[in-house]
Amino acid sequence: MKILFISHTFPPTVGGVETQNYELSVWLPKYAEITLLANKKRWLLPFFLLYAPIKAVITSSKYDVILLGSGILGNACWLVKKITKKPVVIVTHGLDLTWKNKFYQKLWVNNFIPTADKLIAVGNETINEGVNRGISKEKFVFIPNGVDTEKHLVQATQNDLEKIIGKSIADKKVLMTSGRLAKRKGVAWFVANVMPKLDETFLYVVAGAGPDKENIQQAIKNNNLENRVTMLGYISDQDRNVLWATADLFVQPNIKIAGDMEGFGISVIEAGASRLPVLASNMEGLKDAIKEGKNGFLIESENTDAYVQKINELFATGSPRETHGQAVRDFVIENYQWKRISQIYLSEIEKTIPDKLNS
Repeated sequence: MKILFISHTFPPTVGGVETQNYELSVWLPKYAEITLLANKKRWLLPFFLLYAPIKAVITSSKYDVILLGSGILGNACWLVKKITKKPVVIVTHGLDLTWKNKFYQKLWVNNFIPTADKLIAVGNETINEGVNRGISKEKFVFIPNGVDTEKHLVQATQNDLEKIIGKSIADKKVLMTSGRLAKRKGVAWFVANVMPKLDETFLYVVAGAGPDKENIQQAIKNNNLENRVTMLGYISDQDRNVLWATADLFVQPNIKIAGDMEGFGISVIEAGASRLPVLASNMEGLKDAIKEGKNGFLIESENTDAYVQKINELFATGSPRETHGQAVRDFVIENYQWKRISQIYLSEIEKTIPDKLNS
């Protein structure tokens, strides 16, 4: 099977979609013939959105299927289907359907994206958002994101963590969050509402950059938490892996933000691959990524008391990493390895090829 895989956003650009598209570009070629066309610079995106559809049409005869890494490339899907009738599959992330831009909603969501032969949704909530916007449910199939379970397992010590955060963690309980600091991630809410109710032994380490940075900093200042909350900004993959290998609990306290949503939550399964249990809000794509009691625990979003109670409960018998970590990793290996996920992708993609449909 020959596939043209087009990604509008790709490393070194940082983010969940970028990570997911990159891993697909690594794993799909192990089982099929893949040609990658990727935009690796954010400032080139407007030009890429014009170039990619034309390139797809011109070269489509070389491939059995065209795979688009995001709904942002819906215009390419529409043009290919209009001119060549070649099968097109779109990987659909939450924001692909919920972005509150009238022009985008009218053209992309109502007209371009629905022309795909199949929409691979990274979360069931993404499917619901699509159906609510008039896209046929039969177009969708849910396939979770995956993780390279070996890449995220490193050997590190408390000393390594102390070097990164610049303070002693002796007798401390370390909570952490990593990823793009969007408002929906709920970090500012967690700092303002949960951290003040946890005792002084709890430290919260936040790794990442993003538009909600100033709100988080203000929440730290307003609650006099400068000694208990550390913002690291953007860090290397190596340092992030050290955090995952040494923290006690990963928290993903997402909150509801109109026009934005968590399609899946790659960070939470990456944490799990590092033997780091996860405590997350019971909403959107996080409900697909976290299975209660298996690789983490789900809490009602913005329920301060529930978060505080569960955190204290998890630490009552020691570090959650020590009590739950290996079971968490075993579950992630069984359910979210890219080796398994990539083959599910190819199975679904193959179903769109006419010869396969008729066989």
